[in-house]
Amino acid sequence: MDKLRAMQVFVRIVESGSLTAAADALHVSVPSVVRSLAALEQAVGVRLLNRTTRRSSLSDEGREYYERCRQVLSQVEAADAALSARRAQPRGRLRLTAPGMYGRMHVAPV
Repeated sequence: MDKLRAMQVFVRIVESGSLTAAADALHVSVPSVVRSLAALEQAVGVRLLNRTTRRSSLSDEGREYYERCRQVLSQVEAADAALSARRAQPRGRLRLTAPGMYGRMHVAPV
């Protein structure tokens, strides 16, 4: 199980309000969302959502875990954004090789 992905699915379920809405938002099937949630619940050892045929609600443990998952996912996104920003700006020394006359006429004036 990819725990980070399972955490993303769990957060999406909570934020969208249902398994079906989460599946639609993630562009996956409902059974895939259910399997991901079940695997996450098994991994952490508690029921995160109280589910009935009509609705689902966060358990007390699920509420606490949801807040922590949001923090973790936010930190992961911030780390990705920081690395992306570093790659967006060129850095370092640029070296050009050109024949002497061409360099004096075209490169040096720039």
